[in-house]
Amino acid sequence: MVSGIRHELLERGFTIRFSGKLTDIISKNDRVCGLVLNGDEELLCQYLVLATGHSARDTYQMLQRRSIRLERKPFAIGLRVEHPQELINTIQYGTQSGEGLPSAEYVLTYHDPETDRPVYSFCMCPGGVVMAAASEEGCVVTNGMSFYQRNSPFSNSALVVSVGESDFPGAHPLAGIEFQRALEQKAYAAGNHSYKAPAQNLMDFATGKGCHAVNSSYRPGIVPVDLTEILPRDVARALQAGVREFDRKMRGFLTVEASLTGVETRTSAPVRIVRGSDFQSVSLPGLFPAGEGAGYAGGIMSAAVDGIRIADRIAQELQKN
Repeated sequence: MVSGIRHELLERGFTIRFSGKLTDIISKNDRVCGLVLNGDEELLCQYLVLATGHSARDTYQMLQRRSIRLERKPFAIGLRVEHPQELINTIQYGTQSGEGLPSAEYVLTYHDPETDRPVYSFCMCPGGVVMAAASEEGCVVTNGMSFYQRNSPFSNSALVVSVGESDFPGAHPLAGIEFQRALEQKAYAAGNHSYKAPAQNLMDFATGKGCHAVNSSYRPGIVPVDLTEILPRDVARALQAGVREFDRKMRGFLTVEASLTGVETRTSAPVRIVRGSDFQSVSLPGLFPAGEGAGYAGGIMSAAVDGIRIADRIAQELQKN
């Protein structure tokens, strides 16, 4: 699909720059007029759509140096749970592999009254694997993916808890990033500084006792630890309560056959690039922050819709001129 999009763009006259990193923004008369690629190549433009990812920390730092207004925003952190796919099929369908039925999925939510925090499943991947997703040295981050045929013997999902400004150190616009980084570095240390991920049996995590075996599809491997010692206290307590509640909704979810791998910190952007009702940066007209990395979307579809809205707005601006 991505290859098809690229070919269509090229046929329509677009230029695609591979290995091109945005390193600066050029402005004149308080308006965007260009950008810098790889620190040495300037490209002029009238409008710049900044559709960065939610983990482009160097881009956020560049924007702050340029005095582009940023603000902290809530997101969620947690762990990646992994079950045998046949177990999830049995819970959801009543049979391990009903003929003609796809690998079963689930969506789970809970609001923990003790900590007053939402707990929910996120990015559920049937027939998939737990992935390594760190973007910086000395950090461990987990994610998940499904194969096209969803034929892995495992299913996995993020189990996450909402965090907000009261959890972040200081009032700095990038405080959420520092919060993420501290957890990722803690997970790296717990994995013996080897990029192995800390992991724990789901039953042991939920009950706070026991020493059941722990397995994970995560590569390069795992190190068994007590994950409550890595997560913030309120997050761990809310997640433990959430897992027990999820078992009431999906009998068999809480089992010694499942494991948790950590940490999952990149659910959405911890930063918002502030824009006005015209979709342009409030600090620099002509700059259009877009999608999830800009803090205005929470997934693939909502980011795509945001991009369409910005394209429509730019078309309106061009018609005025």
